[in-house]
Amino acid sequence: MTSDSAPTDKQKRRRYSPKVRRAMILDAAAEMVARDGVSSVSFEAVSQEAGISKSLVYNYFDGVPDLLKELLERELREQRRLQFEAAERATTFEELVRFITREYLSYIDRRGLIIERLQADPASSDKNMPAFYSKSPAVDYLAPLVAQHFDLPELEARAATEVSFGLPAAAGEYLLRREMDLQALEDLTVSMIIGAIVRARNDYLAQRRTLQR
Repeated sequence: MTSDSAPTDKQKRRRYSPKVRRAMILDAAAEMVARDGVSSVSFEAVSQEAGISKSLVYNYFDGVPDLLKELLERELREQRRLQFEAAERATTFEELVRFITREYLSYIDRRGLIIERLQADPASSDKNMPAFYSKSPAVDYLAPLVAQHFDLPELEARAATEVSFGLPAAAGEYLLRREMDLQALEDLTVSMIIGAIVRARNDYLAQRRTLQR
């Protein structure tokens, strides 16, 4: 090849840094999980999706479980970052619920059920995963705010917060069926979350709060 000849595709690929190449492999796996599920992921399939050799995938990951675990950590880290940043912008409890819900549903709209599918798979969901990647930090953040805003004991506030986490997940699955637009589904989910917490507070006040004489 002469000095003024165009570089081949293989030569172009060699210019990527290890960090970029690793991200490309994870991106390819993410597309496959979102489109076809976790069972579709193999090193051969990922290499074809990413347009690289199978041996190159082995340079970055020991096996499919290793790849899936890192993908789950990456997706959770990004989702949590967006939600926490959204929460910090809220000035009312309604805004707090709305902003967090909006980020969650927008993420599902962009990425599909990648996180949910990875968490449901034993090969990628690790019980020893750092606490940051679980829902605990989000519950730790929100539960004291629920307790203060609704005058609930910490135990009841935490339970109400954890249970409410199931609503956005169900809404995300509904969103992907495209039976309701994103804004309408956000409004409905926010109403249901706040309504559930209000009902829990009212039940506590009426049935469980110590009688004051």
